[in-house]
Amino acid sequence: MPRPPAARALAAAVLCAGALPAVSACGSGPVERTAGASPSAAAATRPAAPASPSAAALTAAQAQAALLTAADLGVPWEPTDGAATWRDGILKARAEAAPADCRRLLDALYADQPLGAPTGTYAVTGFDDGDDGAQLRHQVLSPRPADVDRALAWLRTLPRTCARFTATTTRAGEQTVRVGDLALPAAGDARQGLRVTFTGPPDGADGAEGTDEADGDGSDGSGGADVTTLTLDVVAVRVGGDALTLTDGAPGTLTSDATVQAVQKGVERLKAVRRAGRAQA
Repeated sequence: MPRPPAARALAAAVLCAGALPAVSACGSGPVERTAGASPSAAAATRPAAPASPSAAALTAAQAQAALLTAADLGVPWEPTDGAATWRDGILKARAEAAPADCRRLLDALYADQPLGAPTGTYAVTGFDDGDDGAQLRHQVLSPRPADVDRALAWLRTLPRTCARFTATTTRAGEQTVRVGDLALPAAGDARQGLRVTFTGPPDGADGAEGTDEADGDGSDGSGGADVTTLTLDVVAVRVGGDALTLTDGAPGTLTSDATVQAVQKGVERLKAVRRAGRAQA
């Protein structure tokens, strides 16, 4: 993954609980961000089936077992040491002039809750790529399927309603935020992926200069062009009555292969855990 290195400061994060933490802190095959709706946006989405009286809720142990491991991701990923520095420095942002949905998106990104606050069984783990300053977080949840589908429907609107807006970050000043679709494999029963980029002026440049010229393409800043400060892939998938989310972020540019591989393996792992539970019942 050809991403520029970045410093980070991290603390251990692997959680499994049936109740909501106060706030979460903390993402195969080549995939590109598309200008229009991605295959993940409208295709291959089945309505949530009514809950079956015989369907057992996902247990805490099952949710933990369904989490990815560093071995699943391969080198250079390793268990996280804690929250990446860019989480507080960039994702902790304000956008008073932006539409309400865009402000809601910023809150969801910072809390790492693209499906909203967990309401049932919940487990999360994180991984770091020390070479590139990247961090990937994987969550397994057991909310109501109808709630998941409502959240997915909202996520699908964001590439249109929040295609571009301005946010003021904690440490990176004013940033142009762009939201686009992220194409995903046909995994699970319903899914949506987003690519979110934060783009600002080069170091030492006037914070207002060049904001209308950047295309969020990771320019190196030569000639006054803006540079991509952070790229974040956000994915949510419903798998039967369960769900998973993945966020993969890094300073500068980000390829989508790690995110997509994690989606595929995460869905396969969750299905395998469910099959094993039914076999033991």
